[in-house]
Amino acid sequence: MVDKSTNETGQTPQDPDEPVWTYRGYKLKSGEFVTAMVHLFRAEIQRANVWRTRLDTTTNWAVVATGATLSIAFSQSNVNHAVIILNTLLVLWFLFIEARRYRYYELWSYRVRLMETDFYAAMLVPPFHPSPDWAESLAENLLAPHFPISVWEAFGRRLRRNYLWIFLILYASWAAKIWLFPEPLTSMDEFMRRAAVGPISGEVMLILGLIFHASLIIIALATVTMTHASGEVLPRFGVESATISSSEQEKTKGMRAWFSPRNRRRQLLALVITDKAETVSKRILADLGRGVTALSGKGMYTGSERSVLMCALTVTEVHNLKNAVAKEDPQAFVIVSPAQEILGRGFNPLEEE
Repeated sequence: MVDKSTNETGQTPQDPDEPVWTYRGYKLKSGEFVTAMVHLFRAEIQRANVWRTRLDTTTNWAVVATGATLSIAFSQSNVNHAVIILNTLLVLWFLFIEARRYRYYELWSYRVRLMETDFYAAMLVPPFHPSPDWAESLAENLLAPHFPISVWEAFGRRLRRNYLWIFLILYASWAAKIWLFPEPLTSMDEFMRRAAVGPISGEVMLILGLIFHASLIIIALATVTMTHASGEVLPRFGVESATISSSEQEKTKGMRAWFSPRNRRRQLLALVITDKAETVSKRILADLGRGVTALSGKGMYTGSERSVLMCALTVTEVHNLKNAVAKEDPQAFVIVSPAQEILGRGFNPLEEE
């Protein structure tokens, strides 16, 4: 007779009705949780693909506009070289548009990477236990979406990938247009004369062009070490990339520090003034799993002694804190304020100097 409590390997089979995801009072069965995650993953993939298509569209605009401008400029000798300068400014505007779109793409791509690395990849290595930190990061991003990368990182990444080469081609074409049309030059003085645009001399135009392209190269090099964007080529992208503490930001020096983003997880500090400190603190410990510190206080209006409970938490836990306090003491007074930085267990690690 076979004991149904164990399988062939001697392990106790898991009850299909037993919840595999218990988090803040929610209990989901295996099928329910996986189904929800699959639908969320498909939705975020669709969003990322839409913005990826928009990135390609902007790049196509720049390429088509450049090709049309150069065709017109070199097909007719009487066309002024200023059309290439105007096209350069247009391509720069396309670059700004694409950098903005890239930030939106990274917002959805960030969620996709979180689910890929911390849910699906972890599922392939049993026993499967999703990380609470990962769930916290994904929930916070869903409740309060914010761009995971700065404007400068997005600008520099798109500049290096596509636009720097377009700008260099335009600059070389501008010089070739002046040199060859309407007939090849024989002296540098003639080049400077042809390079003039209205009242602006050729020397000034040449210097402005050098400054413009040198600035682009500096931005491209200054942002090359910024890797807060997940992209398609970077390794695991999780909480550590999107949650930058101020102490970590201070370690970044030089120009990179000026370009660095300032996003980090929203950390809060709650003060609960209650006459039922013991029961309220136990409820917070049970429902939120957060530590609670009891302080002594005195109401100056009533003159009565009261307890003040202090609890550090994140933005997604505020609703659960309110419910926990209301269950035990509906007359309690709750204050929730933002914290500049919280270091320690459950938050950013406390590093030694």
